[in-house]
Amino acid sequence: MNFRDQFHLPVDASGHPLAYLCGNSLGLQPKRVATLVSEELEDWQRLAVEGHFQARRPWMPYHEFVREPLARLVGAQPDEVVAMNALTVNLHLMMVSFYRPSGTRTKIVIERGAFPSDRHAVVSQLRFHGIDPADGLVELEPREGEATLREEDIEAMFARLGETIALVLLPGVQYYTGQFVDIKRLTAAAHAQGARVGVDLAHAAGNVPLRLHDWGPDFAVWCHYKYCNAGPGAVGGCFVHARHAESFDLPRFAGWWGHDQSTRFRMGPEFVPQRGADGWQVSNPPILSLAPLLASLEIFDAAGGVEGLRPHSEKLTGMLERLLERRAGDVVEILTPREPARRGCQLSLRIRGGNGKRVHDALGKRGIVCDWREPDVIRVAPTPLYNTSEEIERFVAALIEAVL
Repeated sequence: MNFRDQFHLPVDASGHPLAYLCGNSLGLQPKRVATLVSEELEDWQRLAVEGHFQARRPWMPYHEFVREPLARLVGAQPDEVVAMNALTVNLHLMMVSFYRPSGTRTKIVIERGAFPSDRHAVVSQLRFHGIDPADGLVELEPREGEATLREEDIEAMFARLGETIALVLLPGVQYYTGQFVDIKRLTAAAHAQGARVGVDLAHAAGNVPLRLHDWGPDFAVWCHYKYCNAGPGAVGGCFVHARHAESFDLPRFAGWWGHDQSTRFRMGPEFVPQRGADGWQVSNPPILSLAPLLASLEIFDAAGGVEGLRPHSEKLTGMLERLLERRAGDVVEILTPREPARRGCQLSLRIRGGNGKRVHDALGKRGIVCDWREPDVIRVAPTPLYNTSEEIERFVAALIEAVL
């Protein structure tokens, strides 16, 4: 299954198609984006303020147009999700509510090597509460000589820390290694110690099958510019589990758009939260940023969601793995787990001998777009919506040329 013809494919200076294997950094533009954004611009031009109610897709409830497809994408109930802000802003808003240090329960657990913005946000929250990160930050790390985390080691750490844990922030798919962690298992282990659980799904949303409601984390945040193809700086996503839908006593940073919809326009001074994830909104929806997301979610629905794309994803990633082992196994180390259930469509590659950056640059000169991450990893993401087996062959051939 491939929806390649529904995306604009990048080309080189001569007009030849590039092998774009970088959807884990920025997804390609769906062709329907231009139509949807143009319609909003036309409605703004034609209707001005009345577009809030009379546009083809009225702006007042615009975020509701993406609610159900977004819920399907992450395995949630519709009132558990909202498209708003950006990932790190949403992470801060969630920690205001779900990181509530008290007594000896003060620690935040994240993985060592977390994406820097997550660590920055966590450390700043600790300091905001007057907690020294040297005491309050606990980092999960692989065993010596290994690249990925073991769930049993994480569970053991939770048990050791016990009631000192206030919040666990898990990766959905670890950005550097491509490991898909067992969110359900680790959420249960953290909850058993009385901790709250959040998940960063930046590299998981639109990539791997998710069941957020059933798995039970308290919250999750993600971006839509990677596998969800909503464009650079796209509006982010947020999940708040249904058990908190009416937890109106939870502290939160309030804004007008999170106010109960039925009384919002009475313009009263007191904040009354909207039920569900909508109650964490601060500002009104960014229409021109939501339109590309709507276009992308339409494609996901047509494809049967991530579940419908998963067989093709496993086929492409498996093909890449086999070709690399067969043709370049002596020079390429694959850091990503080999079991399909423990990874998405990304393989993280280390070039033996320390020549990774040189090889990455050489790939670019051969029309291959992939991602370099310091200190030593090339990330390659065969995205099932638009990549092909021919591009996998092209990448491996270019890699072999580059390492010679």
